[in-house]
Amino acid sequence: MASGDCEKISLRDEHGGPLEGKKPSACGGARKAHHPRLVSGGETLVKAEARIEIERSPALVYRFIAEDFALNYPRWSPEVKELEINTQGPLRVGSVGRQVRVDQGRRTESVFRITQMEPAQRLTFESNAPNFLVDYHIAPQAEDRTQLTFTFELRRLELIMRPFEKLIRYAVQEGAQRNVRTLKRLIESEQERVS
Repeated sequence: MASGDCEKISLRDEHGGPLEGKKPSACGGARKAHHPRLVSGGETLVKAEARIEIERSPALVYRFIAEDFALNYPRWSPEVKELEINTQGPLRVGSVGRQVRVDQGRRTESVFRITQMEPAQRLTFESNAPNFLVDYHIAPQAEDRTQLTFTFELRRLELIMRPFEKLIRYAVQEGAQRNVRTLKRLIESEQERVS
């Protein structure tokens, strides 16, 4: 593979700034990306962001992601093996959930809290163990289309996993891109069936 054919990745540093780089595994190690390190004080260790345009209105995208979260989240994120919403009533800021995920053979359990919900605009949830943030930002585009931006921030990494930090970065970015592609496919096909 020629060095110009290397796969581009997009990572964010601990301040949210872009880090553009070449994926070393696809480039034979050439022109490796600079990556931020964890700084004390709980700043972001890994931040992945992916965007995609969905040919549906922001209201429909929001309904699928936020209002029907308990039903649909395991569909767009098949790593989720168990999901419970532990707060009665509709999902809202302050709602608490529990998930069990299996990512690349590693089982993790987390309790998360909804920290932002803005109708037809945003759903954010956070967890302290493991320490992460997940954000779905929904923005209107022309002709009843929506730009969906998915952000995942891993704020702390277990000491035992630190030697694998670089691999985790790539897995998180690839997971973010897969996440938005799956959401697009599900939302567009589901809405076609409903229409």
